[in-house]
Formats: sequence, structure tokens, C-alpha cells
Amino acid sequence: MSTKILNRWLNNPIYFRCGFFLIITLIIVLYFLKTDHDQIYIFFLIATIFFGIGFNNKSVWFLIINTTFIVAGRFIIDPRQWNLQSILIFELTYLLIMFISVELMKRTQKIKKDNLELIQALSKALDSRDTYTSHHSQNVAHYAVEIAKRMNLSKKEIDIIYKGGLLHDIGKIGIPEYVLLKPGRLTKEEYSIIKRHPVIGYEMIKHVSEFKEKGILEIVLHHHERYDGLGYPKGLVEEQIPLGARILAIADTYDAMTSKRIYRSEIDLESTLKEIEKNKGSQFDPEITDVFLSLFENQNHLNRNIV
Repeated sequence: MSTKILNRWLNNPIYFRCGFFLIITLIIVLYFLKTDHDQIYIFFLIATIFFGIGFNNKSVWFLIINTTFIVAGRFIIDPRQWNLQSILIFELTYLLIMFISVELMKRTQKIKKDNLELIQALSKALDSRDTYTSHHSQNVAHYAVEIAKRMNLSKKEIDIIYKGGLLHDIGKIGIPEYVLLKPGRLTKEEYSIIKRHPVIGYEMIKHVSEFKEKGILEIVLHHHERYDGLGYPKGLVEEQIPLGARILAIADTYDAMTSKRIYRSEIDLESTLKEIEKNKGSQFDPEITDVFLSLFENQNHLNRNIV
């Protein structure tokens, strides 16, 4: 099993639960087909591993009792080994295998939880620099997820887009206060400084392997690219821009326009949507723009999911 497949399975314990029951079924079939017992025993070990990973969140007694049933099934297949010493040895061995599997899964889940908490902490650290953009990263992540859901993207892709949304402006930590918090229009030089933040963000987190493998880095680096190629930092055009970054571009613009900034008041919803539609095919991916605008067709849906 490759590392990527294993990681996907570890993020979805339901796979191991289903695998456990399939293995038990296979054992029963092989037993009635009178397969050599030595060829069946390995499946009991595999079943124990799958059981521990798949049911890691259950109580200790649930785990112990069901592991004991697995051991009992092994002895039912070969009654010749029925003696106290063998039973104790196999019970302890299978319990050890089961608990190691449980800890493996719990460790994996903890790492995943810690990574999300780190992302949220970085996002809050950025937002705390400017009260006018407080919660901006969380808002953008939320809007981007709504677009991704409407596009029927996979749960994995939605998770990546959510994390990318939380981190998309992380590079602004490296932007001087006098530029970031300037109340008036930026000069050409100041604007060039602001435009560095995608690259700064990319450099800040590029050594985190999870971000690199899952495509979060690409979202951070390319969320200011334009569909017509006039964006930054690379001037990518159309499909060259990663899908997550194209989604973030619209979500980012929507929140920026509808939020109060130090240099202006918030823009009303109708004007914001008209401006986004006006830039369809130039600044924004036309298909994603249509998906985004469709979120506002039903006012009830709007109140429930966007606002």
C-alpha cells in the first residue's frame, strides 16, 4: 500500500471498519472451503489491525472484548491449540497488536488536529494586526468552501481549499505596518510591496510537507493571479492557475468589498455582485463566477450559508 493511499485511509477510519468486516467474511468463506489453516491465520492478524484502526475511538472494554472474540475465532478454526498457555499468549499478542493500531490512528488524528490548530493560529495572528480585516481569512475560507461545495468537489479538495483560505494572506505578516495600515491610496512603490505577500507567504510555509503535498502552497502563491494573465506574482493565465486559487480569488474579492476597510466603508451586496460579474472572464474564471453568483439566487440560501 503506497504512502498516499495509506494516509487517505488513515484519514477515513470507515475504510478500515469495512475492511475488517470483509476480512472476517473472507475468513469464514475460507474456513468452509476447507482452506489450509496456516493460510487463514494471517487474516486474523490483519483483521485485528483493521479493527484497532477502524474502531480506535471506542471504549477500552469494547476493544478488549471484540479482540477476544477475534482470538476465540482463531481457536475455533483449530481446536487442537486449546490450552491455557496458548490462549493467554495469543490473547496478549492480539491485544498488543490491536492497541498499537489504535495508537497509530490516534497519533495520526492528533497530528491532523494539531496542523489545523496551527493554521488557525497563524490566520488569527495575521488578522490581529489589522482590526479592519479581522476574521477576513476565516470569512474567505468559508466563502471558498461554499463555492467548492456547489461545484461538487471532493471532501479532500474542499479541506485543502479551506486551509488555503485560512492561510492565503499569511505573507502579509511580512508587510510593513505603514503600508498595511495606510488609510489612503497606496503609492506605486507601496503597492509593489503589498504584491510581495503571496511570495512571502509561500516562502514562510513551503517547508511544511503537508502544505506542499496537498496543494495549499499553490493557493497561497497564486490567489492573486487573474484569469486574463494580468495578475501576480507569475502572471498565470486561465487553467494554468490552480483551481483552488481561482476559487479563492472570488471569495477574497467578495469579502474585501463587503467589509469595512481603513480607507473606505463596505460596499453593498448588489454593487459587489455586479462588479464581480463585470470581471467574469477577465479577473475571474467565468465558470466559477457563475457558480459563485448562483449562491445568491435564493435569499434563504444566502442567509444560511454566505452571510
